[in-house]
Amino acid sequence: MEDYEEGVQWKKYNEYKITVDPYQDDKATEIKLCSFARPHMRAFHMAWIGFHMAFFIWFSASPLLSEIREDLGLTKKQIWSTSVIAVGGTILFRFIMGPVCDKVGPRIPFACVLMFCSIPTGLTGLANSFNSLLFIRLLIGIAGCTFVMCQYWTSRMFTKNVVGTANAMVGGWGNLGGGVTQLVVGSLLFPLFKIFYDGDSEKAWRTVCVVPAVITFLVALLILWITEDAPKGNYGDMKRHGVMPDISAAASFRSGALNLNTWILFFQYACCFGVELTMQNAAALYFTDEFGQSTESSAAIASIFGWMNLFARAMGGFSSDWANRKMGMKGRILVHTICLFGEGALVVVFANTQSLVGSICIMICFAICGQAAAGTSFAIVPYVDPTATGSIAGLVGGGGNCGAVAFGMAFRELSYKEAFTIMGFCIIGSAVLSVFIKIKGCSSLLLGGVDDRPAKKDSTLSVPEPQKDAA
Repeated sequence: MEDYEEGVQWKKYNEYKITVDPYQDDKATEIKLCSFARPHMRAFHMAWIGFHMAFFIWFSASPLLSEIREDLGLTKKQIWSTSVIAVGGTILFRFIMGPVCDKVGPRIPFACVLMFCSIPTGLTGLANSFNSLLFIRLLIGIAGCTFVMCQYWTSRMFTKNVVGTANAMVGGWGNLGGGVTQLVVGSLLFPLFKIFYDGDSEKAWRTVCVVPAVITFLVALLILWITEDAPKGNYGDMKRHGVMPDISAAASFRSGALNLNTWILFFQYACCFGVELTMQNAAALYFTDEFGQSTESSAAIASIFGWMNLFARAMGGFSSDWANRKMGMKGRILVHTICLFGEGALVVVFANTQSLVGSICIMICFAICGQAAAGTSFAIVPYVDPTATGSIAGLVGGGGNCGAVAFGMAFRELSYKEAFTIMGFCIIGSAVLSVFIKIKGCSSLLLGGVDDRPAKKDSTLSVPEPQKDAA
């Protein structure tokens, strides 16, 4: 695209194929799922596809852990240590990537992390001891920080009236990669590779992870080639044309870290997404150890948890946007609190369920509540401090991994029943913290605020009417 004529602000596209608000930096005011048009919907789809592939490599070893445990002669504590390091290794990178997104945009760091993590994923089969498996899973775990880029990207592309739904959909469909991995790697590719190797299960698990590694690397290249950082173009181009200022990553991080709301959401996200990460590592082992299921059967059952992301997280974001239209921020916080409380109560029930069928049914229910709570969390994040959205997304996202580490340690040291019970009551406790969320200019759960009265149109939308550019 040529530069605009003198006196008109530069942007890469003169017109869009979606309704945008020119007063909100040309962000989209609607979501067209069947569109792949640049820049808004292209970014939307590549955000969830990229994060989906991050999950695909992140948990590629999870459905194979019972086989790996046997062939490498690992103990329960050792196998859980590798799972803890897999989710803990990305915490620092989530903190780092938030300010990086504020400074350089989401596209380049997204692609670079995926390409880097594809390499150790393809080398999973070289693990021959506890230490080597630990190191490989640590490197692969860095892929989890792509969540920050995923959420930042849609926050950059969509206005606040739909950003809750947009963030939840891309996050949920990305998390769906965990369920897909359990099913594809554990129940499809693993037995297929066993047939190829004449029943040799060790050769099968040592080579099967090459498949997700190659696919993920190719997706990373696509992200670089066919997308933009923001509605008006890539950050580098926008800075060169004076469309956006050069932002200090340190100042962005400081602003996010000094906000109390960030840390409340940090703990609450530890109790929803952290639980999801824990279940990605625990579910297959749980159904193998407690109910005597085979590797393939346990992987299929465990995949159900991840498959709930097909709609559950999006449901949380949509419910949050709906409640915002009715009650303002108070509505968002209320929906968020209900989802957390429901998740915690159901986890406690799950811990005390003795039958296989009952456990599966309760697991599905708490998966829906937990994933919806993750969606409601990031429907609130863009409001906390819009100038430091990347840093806040990184900090809150890091909370999910911190929760997974803490809960993973509980599973490492305690029985399944004890670990699940502790996890359930922690979640219930996190729901109570919602009464302390108070965002400037917004209503809180117990107190009023400027957005108390419901409005027909989201107060963040500008007047006059947003433009509908030609297709």
